[in-house]
Amino acid sequence: MMDILANLGGGFGIMFTPMAILLCLLGVFAGVTFGAIPGISPSMAVALLLPMTFTLEPVLGMVLLLGAYKGANYGGSVSAVLINTPGTPSAAVTAFDGYPMTKNGRVGEAMGISLYASVFGGIIGTVVLIAFAQPLARVALQFWPSEYFALTILGLTTVATMGGKNWQKALVAVVFGLLLNTIGMDPIAGTRRFTFGDMRLLDGLSLIPAIIGLFALGELFYNIEHYSKGEKFDKLAYKLPKVRYYLTVWKNIVRSGVLGTIIGIFPGAGGTIAAFISYDVEKRCSKKPEEFGKGSPEGVAAAESSNSASAGGALVPLLALGIPGSATAAVLLGSLLVHGLNPGPEMFVEEPELVYGMFASMFMANAFILLVGLVGANLFVRVTDLKKTLLYPLIFTFAIVGSYAVTSSMYSVVVCVVFGVIGWIFRRYDYPPAPVVLGIVLGSLAELSFRQALIIGGVESFYKRPLTLIMLAIAVAAVAAPIVKKRMEEKKAADSRF
Repeated sequence: MMDILANLGGGFGIMFTPMAILLCLLGVFAGVTFGAIPGISPSMAVALLLPMTFTLEPVLGMVLLLGAYKGANYGGSVSAVLINTPGTPSAAVTAFDGYPMTKNGRVGEAMGISLYASVFGGIIGTVVLIAFAQPLARVALQFWPSEYFALTILGLTTVATMGGKNWQKALVAVVFGLLLNTIGMDPIAGTRRFTFGDMRLLDGLSLIPAIIGLFALGELFYNIEHYSKGEKFDKLAYKLPKVRYYLTVWKNIVRSGVLGTIIGIFPGAGGTIAAFISYDVEKRCSKKPEEFGKGSPEGVAAAESSNSASAGGALVPLLALGIPGSATAAVLLGSLLVHGLNPGPEMFVEEPELVYGMFASMFMANAFILLVGLVGANLFVRVTDLKKTLLYPLIFTFAIVGSYAVTSSMYSVVVCVVFGVIGWIFRRYDYPPAPVVLGIVLGSLAELSFRQALIIGGVESFYKRPLTLIMLAIAVAAVAAPIVKKRMEEKKAADSRF
């Protein structure tokens, strides 16, 4: 422990230099800006800044990139809360309650909670990263495909709470999302599936354009359908709550931060899965679960805390073993390799200044996110003052440009528009769009893990490995609990009549 503290002190010594501070602030500002633009994911934001690091010292280059990584994770929540247009995939979960809060005139609360939850969730993830990087990475490597499959099933059980009383519609939506994952190349056999001869479908449907279409264009088309001439937005009174207000959600932030970090450690899981699972856990733990999806501060806190904390978790296998835990971590790995560095256990001994300089930069990045959020939030929220005749074309333009930026092709634009129509239909007939995203995110990992487990260990791998069995049992219990509770309430109500 003393060695860790000593090395961390050296890391902060590197950070408290004018160049390091400037680069960290620049990275955070660029990350928040990119993250707020639909279609620019954290990995894309980091990749755009990567060429700037080639002439910098390795530690300074990583300071810039980590600032952008952390900033983009928060930036996605800005557009999600204000205009229901998630800037990043994981911010889609923030939109579940953040946007309803904005429509209810509580935009200050929504923006404040998303900011503070992101900052403190990021701190939790960084603390876990510093203290347990190497042992946690070894645990994650012992996961078999059966454990990954059980984790995805556990994630899919969140659909039981997304639909509320309309759980049947939520089930239809998640199955639709899972079916969409059958489009493209078979992950094991390599054969084409449902591509209809179109080469652009070989890689499947693009996730980010699909999310933008479902949430942003779906809501936009629905609002246009019900638009009345001369209609204006209600003037939103923006004011951040006092500090004591955030104490009401501190438990949600801590729980979701820890859970998000743990999920982020597993390669391939990422912030989106962490946000979905944490959101579901908080809804089940809440005393007011009926408010989730309608403007619950707890929902916003859970989504943002877990999303931000997962960034620290994703760096655990990268730094300890040289295995990137997410798409953004893969870009960071590329930056280290460009400078002739090989991440792994030896780097903690041979390059302690670099490793602990990165850790220190993550603390500083969280501080700058708080600064940028507090200073810029009043400017961000002014977008809601625009007339609908101006705001609607802007949302449509951002959606189209953001989708095009993903692959630099009109294919992504078409995907966005098609999913916008699907989102509009879902909105009209009261089908929740969130389970579709859940199915798309988890579908490919679930299929690949399931088939790999069958190839490696057969059916036995699902009930002979204790951790797999435990997670599957929890998943079954998570689905069965609300059904049993409802039956018991119905029986109690029936008995009270007699």
